[in-house]
Amino acid sequence: MEFPVINLGKLNGEERAATMAKIKDACENWGFFELLNHGIEPEFMDTVERMTKGHYRKCMEQRFKEMVASKGLEGVQTEIKDMDWESTFFLRHLPESNIAQVPDLDDEYRKVMKDFAAKLEKLAEELLDLLCENLGLEKGYLKKAFYGSRGPNFGTKVSNYPPCPKPDLIKGLRAHTDAGGIILLFQDDKVSGLQLLKDGQWIDVPPMRHSIVINLGDQLEVITNGKYKSVEHRVVAQTDGTRMSIASFYNPGNDAVIYPAPALVEKEAEEKKQVYPKFVFEDYMKLYAGLKFQPKEPRFEAMKAVESNVNLGPIATA
Repeated sequence: MEFPVINLGKLNGEERAATMAKIKDACENWGFFELLNHGIEPEFMDTVERMTKGHYRKCMEQRFKEMVASKGLEGVQTEIKDMDWESTFFLRHLPESNIAQVPDLDDEYRKVMKDFAAKLEKLAEELLDLLCENLGLEKGYLKKAFYGSRGPNFGTKVSNYPPCPKPDLIKGLRAHTDAGGIILLFQDDKVSGLQLLKDGQWIDVPPMRHSIVINLGDQLEVITNGKYKSVEHRVVAQTDGTRMSIASFYNPGNDAVIYPAPALVEKEAEEKKQVYPKFVFEDYMKLYAGLKFQPKEPRFEAMKAVESNVNLGPIATA
């Protein structure tokens, strides 16, 4: 059970076929993989990490300690199921950026995060095309499926998971699948904690310097008609060390209509009808908001129930 680590640098040489096969296996059997040589410069990643950790210490750490004290969480005796041991803020990049409005960020940090987002957006679209190639879909199909009328939603959740006195009673982040499209994570290379569920067991996603961890969201499960799966994952808080996590979500636009790719449904045996529903992405997100920490299957079922109302217009092209 080796966690899949993929060297994207090998896509340009004679190991291309083997590398594509590795990506395919990771998408089908893990829902997660870790990328090396992904094209984002190590020095730049070091700057992002240094500034993110500095911002946390300067602006967030004290606030988190006060919250813990106010809720009396140090002495908790029973499992807490309605909160996560994390300190976070959100940045939105597409369709429009809110970086200029987010309080407490230094101008230099704002610029670095804007540049980082642009690099990740490019990487996300490259990855979607690699997935298209493996699925036998035309190049650009997934980007187009996500596009809607205004392009994709793309945003970043910047989290720090401080040391936790009772990691067995409070999760850093409770188990969930991601609702969206493709997720690109820059995580701490020293403090671990991210785990995914595979064959009924929680497996660590290994911290690795300068890597980007990729995982697939519910929308890719729908579009691939279940060929690729979004996988349940969680963060286990640690008793020492603060874990940095910068997760960027490349998601469909609000009005994008999501449904299994016809080419993939046709490939299924004739008697197997379309398994997954057709819906507007925004409707799925409204449902997910209340059910994030529950299994995804009832979400898909609920979307099936309202499916008949979806206007099945052609996919808007950019």
